[in-house]
Amino acid sequence: MQSSIRTNADGYKWVSTTLIPIRWGDMDRYGHVNNTVYFRYMEQSRVEWLEHIGIVTAAEEKSSVIIDAHCVFLLPMQHPGTVRVELFVGPPGRSSFDTAHELYLTGDDRCHARGSARLVWIDHASGKSTPLPEELRALLG
Repeated sequence: MQSSIRTNADGYKWVSTTLIPIRWGDMDRYGHVNNTVYFRYMEQSRVEWLEHIGIVTAAEEKSSVIIDAHCVFLLPMQHPGTVRVELFVGPPGRSSFDTAHELYLTGDDRCHARGSARLVWIDHASGKSTPLPEELRALLG
């Protein structure tokens, strides 16, 4: 029996798709999207998903921080176009979880970039990690 849960190559669970228009200013002097902007696309995808599930992303007493981010650039992207960011999440740890991102151009099935980020929940007053919120843990598990 096949699972109806969509996963990526690492077995992470798909949670959302975000469409982001490529702005003219996203490109660099070589005429393609600057490598730093890919991280913004991934960030926008994570923030929209967290807000959609009711997790506050503003600087609260306890919230997430990124402790590691990575991107492999496979194919260039140019303006005009729309980036489709597929977001996947890994299993929860005590205070952290991993995300994976696949970036495509709409109308093109080729993956243009793959990225990841590890989110850690911290208590801003102490600067130390704190357990993930239970509602988030339930969605990740």
